Amino acid sequence: MSTAIRLRRLGTIAALSAGAYTLLREPPFSANDHAGKSAFETVQRRIADPFAVLPNRADQEAALIGSTAANPLDILVVGGGATGSGVALDAATRGLRVGLVEREDFASGTSSRSTKLIHGGVRYLEKAFFNLDYGQLKLVFHALEERKQVIDNAPHLCNALPCMTPCFDWFEVIYYWAGLKMYDLVAGRHLLHLSRYYSANESIELFPTLARNGKDKTLKGTVVYYDGQMNDSRLNVSIALSAALAGASVLNHAEVVSLIKDDNSGRIIGARIRDNQSGKEFDTYAKVVVNAGGPFCDFLRKLADTNAKPMICPSSGVHIVLPDYYSPEGMGLIVPKTKDGRVVFMLPWLGRTVAGTTDSNTIITMLPEPHEDEIEFILDAISDYLNVKVRRTDVLSAWSGIRPLAVDPNAKNTANISRDHVVTEDFPGLVTITGGKWTTYRSMAEDAVDAAIKSGKLIPNNECLTYNLQLIGADGWDPASFTILAQQYVRMKRSHGGKVVPGVMDTAAAKHLSHAYGSLAEKVAAIAQNEHLGKRLAHGYPFLEAEVAYCARHEYCESAVDFIARRCRLAFLDTDAAIHALPRVIEILAAEHKWNKSKQNQEFQKGREFLETFKSSKNAQFHDGKHT
Repeated sequence: MSTAIRLRRLGTIAALSAGAYTLLREPPFSANDHAGKSAFETVQRRIADPFAVLPNRADQEAALIGSTAANPLDILVVGGGATGSGVALDAATRGLRVGLVEREDFASGTSSRSTKLIHGGVRYLEKAFFNLDYGQLKLVFHALEERKQVIDNAPHLCNALPCMTPCFDWFEVIYYWAGLKMYDLVAGRHLLHLSRYYSANESIELFPTLARNGKDKTLKGTVVYYDGQMNDSRLNVSIALSAALAGASVLNHAEVVSLIKDDNSGRIIGARIRDNQSGKEFDTYAKVVVNAGGPFCDFLRKLADTNAKPMICPSSGVHIVLPDYYSPEGMGLIVPKTKDGRVVFMLPWLGRTVAGTTDSNTIITMLPEPHEDEIEFILDAISDYLNVKVRRTDVLSAWSGIRPLAVDPNAKNTANISRDHVVTEDFPGLVTITGGKWTTYRSMAEDAVDAAIKSGKLIPNNECLTYNLQLIGADGWDPASFTILAQQYVRMKRSHGGKVVPGVMDTAAAKHLSHAYGSLAEKVAAIAQNEHLGKRLAHGYPFLEAEVAYCARHEYCESAVDFIARRCRLAFLDTDAAIHALPRVIEILAAEHKWNKSKQNQEFQKGREFLETFKSSKNAQFHDGKHT
């Protein structure tokens, strides 16, 4: 495609955007709706209440068991990822009786294995330009709107992140500057910060490891734009906890083994559930079952009908984690076009650097593993843009996530696999929501609840309230909140000899607690101080022993993997550090959950098996090649 054609097509966005923006729906909750405002404020107070007590796991299970054919739940959600947890929160805040079950843990699947970006889709905007695709353009509008809301509703877990796009000729400078200015324009009032051009010297100052020479050309400058970044699994857990505070009965480690159908109509009216912690099975009845199983949603559909046509085309996305010196704090790098046309990001995240991703066909499995060639592909892609020697031995952790790319089973033409979400009820009483992306989880959940209300003829108390609803830990939080922890708490640590010694609540630990737990961080700090659990779990990382106890008591943390992978992110940041921390994590959880020695050994074995799927340089078999 010629330069002239590309630039002409870029120009068409100004005309398209003016019309498209007016078609975006208004926020689902209006401050002028007095009844809605009252309901919103009631729910928001309940979630924000620092003294609110979550129902314990036994009570949550009892609520699910208590449903009957004569007195069913309104909605039973299957799947505790971002979308499923979002459905539970949305439905509960509408005043519906809601249950949620998750086979493993909240965010145990794709939702904890993302690129950690909350983005509108720069690539999708580019496709909208080149294909003059008005539908793609509206998707980008909507994603940018949702991006801002995700950040505003959980500011302690999300932030704006500048991303640098290197340009090695002047056409690239003009092309990316114009394209990213259009990204700003499309964002409109939901803009995070304006994009801008930096000279080569300014760029090196901002990103010292950026190469001046690459692709046989000299760096002409960079264009920096802004997207959002998140702590994905903690955000997912916060959504599930918020749903529980809003009245939903949420139960992790609980698996649907079969669906219950009405003998006369054949409509699905509930599910047989197995508590994987105790092995106990029970029936839960609901007017509508929402299938939010992500890449596993076809398994539930086949329980409804063994002849169900698959609607998931699974795609593998691999990421690697590198030491912090690969990227500066607070600035990401985007490789806009790799050798095979893909985009690769290199982003600072929780004190390390995450790089990815790939996009290749895969099989659906509970514990996907990255292939060595995918890891090498990412290392190759970033090495062309860095003045640092890129080494395979620097890979601290590597993981694979499965994207649930969706095909609508009711569509006449299924040739095009959608990156958008699909909501369908191809079996009476079973509404399936799948596809989409993390950024739009809230609106996906809204669409699924709307479909469930229609399917079950449900009567909600109010419209959707989640647009401006802040999640647990967000109320009253600000970026300076960590100073209270640093000034008012100490980390009391028990030495190997059993002696208790005081330690400073240093800035790194205080900032970590503040960002991970928001306005509830003082509760964790109090455990560190008063229960002598102030010691770090791993050298070089800010995670504290107190977090294990807190998560066991207040965040439905039921296993060692729940903690090292999803409550804290040690498994994703440094596999070797996670292995070393595992015995202490199990020791604290054993005290909280009254585990015997056999259970502790079982947890250690499961933890080791889980971490072996993270192909760091310590546990991967690879041949030294370019990156040695």
